[in-house]
Amino acid sequence: MEKIPVGILGATGMVGQKFVELLSQHPWFEIVALAASDRSVGKNYEHAMAWSMPTPLCRKIAAMPLSSCLPQLPCAVVFSGLDSSVATDIELSFAQAGYTVISNSSAHRMRADVPLLIPEINSEHLQLLENQQMPGALVTNPNCSVIGITMALKPILDIWGIEALHAVTLQALSGAGYPGVPSMDILDNVIPYIAGEEAKIESEPLKIFGNSCCERILPHSMRISAQCNRVAVADGHLACISIKLKKQATATEILQAWKEFKAEPQQLKLPTAPLTPLIYLEDNKHPQPKLHRHLGLGMSVSIGRLRTCSLLDWKFVLLSHNTVRGAAGCAVLNAELMAVKGYLKPQLIHV
Repeated sequence: MEKIPVGILGATGMVGQKFVELLSQHPWFEIVALAASDRSVGKNYEHAMAWSMPTPLCRKIAAMPLSSCLPQLPCAVVFSGLDSSVATDIELSFAQAGYTVISNSSAHRMRADVPLLIPEINSEHLQLLENQQMPGALVTNPNCSVIGITMALKPILDIWGIEALHAVTLQALSGAGYPGVPSMDILDNVIPYIAGEEAKIESEPLKIFGNSCCERILPHSMRISAQCNRVAVADGHLACISIKLKKQATATEILQAWKEFKAEPQQLKLPTAPLTPLIYLEDNKHPQPKLHRHLGLGMSVSIGRLRTCSLLDWKFVLLSHNTVRGAAGCAVLNAELMAVKGYLKPQLIHV
């Protein structure tokens, strides 16, 4: 297939750089525009940021001049790695100008007509795009911790139902962006607070697992309590989960549900979809960020330590790569699903 030209908003940040890394050699998409803040406009990409990805920066992209975050880019699809503080108006201006905006920002996640999309969980929510009253479209992926948590919950929810969830997260430094948390704050330390994070974990899964009704999503009824901590780990968010089920399940049944879990991205063989979305690790010391964050090229969620919970029903630990599955990788997978389902417009209406 002919590659779809795409742009990246907020290209110099951590998520923007991960978009560049994932899209540089993508079989379906071609980067034709990079946009950033006014202080970077006109500079070549390599001179406007400190490249922080593990793979070398493509020379063609390194020499690409940065544009303003204005809807004048030579493409019809843009990925947004913008900070939520500036994303609200910028993303909306692009969608109103006819662009399809695939965003990692939290700015529009809870808007009634915007899909909060994880392709393995709620691809049917793309129907919300039909309710958006603008020439373009706007789709978001969820919070970085929420993606891993809801992936692990999905097969359990489908079979046994979930009444309540308690989550304690240990979140990596890259989730704070660059330059992020000062070293004197995080070395020899854990910070038991991440602004806005607990509210996202307590609200976003309800929309993700909600049912479409009357052109909107009816939130799921499960109760969620979350506590979030920043830890001295480069990449990989760990979450300690306890759940109360609506129907009884055995450990063997839950393990089998995780093992057998496959969804539309795997069936469609989308380029970014992991062959095994959920991986259970038998060793009681696993999963660990340093060892397991790159499973499935960073798109698989690893799970361990399933055991009974004396307060609820079951508890376990999960790990997801926060900048891949939890951010840019999920957004790219969203775009792939949208392309297959005919939701990407390769040309702007007014071009």
